[in-house]
Amino acid sequence: METLTPAHAAAFEAVVAKVPMDARNRIAVLMDEAAAAAAASAPHWDFDQPGHRAEEALAAAFGSALTDDHRRALVASWALELPARIVAADLPQASLELYPEWIGRLADFLSAAADPYDRDFWAKDVRIALALSVPGARTQMIDLSSPMGPGQVLRHAREGWGWSVIPAYAAAQAWKPWLEVHTESRELGDFNEAGWDRAWATAAEILKRRPDMAGMLGSSWFYDPPLEQISPRLAYLRVNPLKHGAFLVHQGPGEIHTERAATSSPTRKSLIEKGEYTARSWIVAWPRAALIRWADARKAGSAAEAA
Repeated sequence: METLTPAHAAAFEAVVAKVPMDARNRIAVLMDEAAAAAAASAPHWDFDQPGHRAEEALAAAFGSALTDDHRRALVASWALELPARIVAADLPQASLELYPEWIGRLADFLSAAADPYDRDFWAKDVRIALALSVPGARTQMIDLSSPMGPGQVLRHAREGWGWSVIPAYAAAQAWKPWLEVHTESRELGDFNEAGWDRAWATAAEILKRRPDMAGMLGSSWFYDPPLEQISPRLAYLRVNPLKHGAFLVHQGPGEIHTERAATSSPTRKSLIEKGEYTARSWIVAWPRAALIRWADARKAGSAAEAA
C-alpha cells in the first residue's frame, strides 16, 4: 500500500511552492530542528505542545511577516517526509491502512488554504505530519505518548468521586506512558460505536508492539456519567470501555467542556442554560491487558461471523 501517492506529493509540493523561494529556504533550514523540538514536547499532557514548538520556530524565522502560508508550507514539508516517519514508528496494519485517507485529507485541507489556520487543526496537523499522533480510525487519531500522573487520581479520590481508582491506577502501572485518543472534527464519519471500537482495537494493536505502555486513555466531556440519561446515544463512549476493564478519573468542569457539550445538542444546551447540567470532563483509561483482551475477543468474534 502506497502511503504517500504521487498525487499527494504533488499537492504538498504545490503548498510549499506557494511561498517565495526565500521563505522555502528558511523553512528547509528550520524544519529538522523544529521537528525535533516538537517530538521532544509530544509526551507532555498538553496536546498542543508540538504545535507551540513549531510556531516558535516559524516566529523566530519570520517574525511579524509570519503567515498561514508559512505554517501550511512547514506542515507540507514534513508531510513529504512522512513515509519514513511511519516506518520508524513501527505501526500495525490497522493504523497503516488508514494513512492514504488521512494523508489525502491533509493534502486537501492544506491546498484549500483556509485562513485563519484554526489553532486546533494546526495542532493536529503538526502531530500527524510528524507521526506523533497516528490514525486510529477515520475520525480518531492516537497520540503515541501521553502521561497520566498520580495527582489527578488522588484529587479524584479526595474530592469524593471514589477511592477504587487508586488500586486501578496501581494495577495498570499507570505511571507509564499511555496512548491517547482524540477526535478529528474535520471527518466525523467514524464518530459512532463501530468507529470508536475500531479506534480502541487499533490502539490494542499498537500496544502489542509497545510493551512499555500502560494502555490507552481518552479525556472529554462525553465520558460524563449523566450523559447516559441526557444523551443516551453517547453512552457507549463510556459504558463499553468500562464493561471491559477501563476506569474513570474525574477532571472537572470548564468553559470549553460547556461549550462543546452545548454545541451539538439542543437538549444539553437547554439543560446547561437552566443550570440543570454541568458538563464535566473525565478520563477513561483502558489498561493494556484488558484492552488487548477485549480487542482479541472482538477480532475472534468477527472471524467466526465471517466463517
